[in-house]
Amino acid sequence: MTLPYRYTSQGRRPTTVITVLGIWAALIAAYVLLEAKPLILAVIGAFTLPALYDLVRNPHSMLTLDQTHLRWSSGGQDAEIALSEIDHLRFDTRLDMSVRLSVVRPSGVKIRVPYPATPPHATFEPLARSAGLETRRYHFSLIG
Repeated sequence: MTLPYRYTSQGRRPTTVITVLGIWAALIAAYVLLEAKPLILAVIGAFTLPALYDLVRNPHSMLTLDQTHLRWSSGGQDAEIALSEIDHLRFDTRLDMSVRLSVVRPSGVKIRVPYPATPPHATFEPLARSAGLETRRYHFSLIG
């Protein structure tokens, strides 16, 4: 891939639909077949509400990288940083194997890129280096 690079994602994904429907089907089956208490099923079903909210609202996120700027937008958060104002990009691998991206300024201030706007690191890291950005990898840090 070459610059400019654009990554987009949205909240409405097939795996989310399948997961929510599967959980609801299991809850209905527990009510009908096992005569489970509705209050218990409602508490368990409440854990699907954030996923349902994402399905209904379908938030869009994006990140672009060109020769001069890094931009992202996710939810109500928009940012644009000139590449000359970036010391390095920090990729943190978490215990759940997700990779979080932070922009580190020369002053040491870290700006976290929202997770929905974070592109796959295997694709984005070489592109960032080709744009002249230094990248650093940190594996399994709990805080960072």
